[in-house]
This record gives sequence, C-alpha cells and structure tokens, in this order.
Amino acid sequence: MAVYTEVGETELFEFMAGYDIGQVLSYKGIAEGVENSNFLLRTTGGTFILTLYEKRVNAGDLPYFLGLMQYLAGHGLSCPLPVTRRDGETLGELAGRPAAIFTFLEGMGARRPMPAHCRAVGEAMARLHAIGQGFPMHRANGLSMPTWRPLFQSCPDRVDTVEAGLSREILSELDHLEARWPTGLPAGVIHADLFTDNVFFLAGDLSGIIDFYFACNDLLAYDIAITLCAWCFEPDGSFNLTKGAALLSGYQSVRPLEEAEVAALPLLCRGAAMRFLLTRLYDWLTVPDGSFVTKKDPREYLRKLRFHRTVASAGEYGYTAIGETG
Repeated sequence: MAVYTEVGETELFEFMAGYDIGQVLSYKGIAEGVENSNFLLRTTGGTFILTLYEKRVNAGDLPYFLGLMQYLAGHGLSCPLPVTRRDGETLGELAGRPAAIFTFLEGMGARRPMPAHCRAVGEAMARLHAIGQGFPMHRANGLSMPTWRPLFQSCPDRVDTVEAGLSREILSELDHLEARWPTGLPAGVIHADLFTDNVFFLAGDLSGIIDFYFACNDLLAYDIAITLCAWCFEPDGSFNLTKGAALLSGYQSVRPLEEAEVAALPLLCRGAAMRFLLTRLYDWLTVPDGSFVTKKDPREYLRKLRFHRTVASAGEYGYTAIGETG
C-alpha cells in the first residue's frame, strides 16, 4: 500500500485553497508505488494525482524533479505536469509532508511487455534524453557506481543468508566494475528507473512516462542498460533477444548510439544489475516485515547480473548498427 500518511478532509480543503482547480469531489489512496503517498483526486476542474513525499525522498531534490517534469512536458514529452499554485509555486505542504498536485495521465503499465512495447519505450527514452540536453538544472546520481561499495558495506553481515557465497561474488564484481567503469560517454538527464510500471500505454500506444524521483544526470547509455534489465527478461530469467532488439532499434530511431556507447553496453548492463541487486539486498536485510517499504527479492537481479557477465558484445542484446540488416 502506498499511502503512508493519511490526509484528513479539513486539511485537504485548506491545502486545496492554494490552487485554482475547482472544488474537491473525492480523493482516494492509490496502492501502486513504494516511495510516496499518492491519492487520486477528483475536483470540479478535472482529475489529478496528489503526492505526499515521504522520508525516503530528499526534499532538497524536489525542485529538480518537478522542474524536470515541467520542462519535459513543455517540450513535448508526455508526463505528469505539476500544477502551479496561486503563489506561483508547484510545491506545498500537507499533513506535515512536502506535497504537489499533478495532471492525470491516462493509461496503464504493460503487465506482459511485448516487442512493440519495448520499441516504444526505446523511442520515448531517446526523446527524453534528447529533450533533457536543454534542461538547465543538474542532479548527481545518488546511486552511481562509486556509491555501490559503500552501500554493500552498509548491509548487515547476513548477506550470505540470501545465497551462499554472495558476499564474495559481489565484492569480485565490484572490483571488476570499479576498474573498468566507462568515462567520457554522452551524458545528460536520465530517468534511471524506467521500469514497466513507470510507462503507461493506452490502446496499445505509449501514453506517457511517470515517476521521475530517481532522475538525475549520468551516462545516457546507462539508462538504456537499466531499461534493458527491466523490460527484456522473461519470468523464467531468460533474456528475450527480440525485445532487446526492439528496444535498441526504437532508441536508435531517435538518437543513434556512438561506437563507444555500444562497446560499453555489456559493462553498463552489469552495473545496472548490480545497482538494483544492492538496493534490493539492503532493503531485504534491513527493512522489517510489514513495514511501509515494499521489499523485492534481490536474487532476481543477481540472476540478471550473472547473465550480463556472459555477454561479450551489444549484439547479444539485439543491437544492430543503423543501416545494417539482421
């Protein structure tokens, strides 16, 4: 359940007095999401999403997130648009939490992604990267490669209870990644969390992207690696080459990859798998059962990491250079 802070009717009405979007008709908690409290808000002016930012979100990062969504929406990328208050701000306070209201985005996530979904995601990600080049704000990636070893070291000494020998395997992988992590590749704004539940489809077409609360500035190809991990593996853990080819083809139809990005893709995919393995591992070992944070099994990304270690070139993800035939 993603309603961690309850909102009373009186305090909601007082909060809404700062907006020009009509009178409240109804509001209801939304179960999806793991970081913030979200409500479906209906007013005489339309349907909106009300978000209260919980403690796992750094309030100092909110201007970047909200500003980015405004910028992307203003340049043609379909995403929720923060609603401006009467005082000209997009961020207020409700129930002791930073809070904002967003336009409602029609659609739903792809529960069983098909190659057409993957191609559309690739295209949308490339548009986000292209538009983001003009965004003036900067936010460092708080979960970039240099943070992975400290994150692992902060895990309790029960790592090997998840899987025998896991500590040694992670340390060996960290040594490999730290020694070879690429520099000098094209960089800019990335979504950094483009999972299937963060992309909406309507009548088969991609209707928009949501949840920008990990967005940051980092290597563009690293965002591709994260998305390959999230979209192109089957429930049995196998990599779907057709989906990978569709995602990469869709991306390149908007922004062709540089040779150095193509060469680095297998390593970046290993890094993407490591990042989600470690954050899931930390939560798995530290978050009490029944808490507000939804724990996800880290072994899913351990299996993906092991697959990526077998990959020698981007062609094994379905990459084809523009102009080549399969």
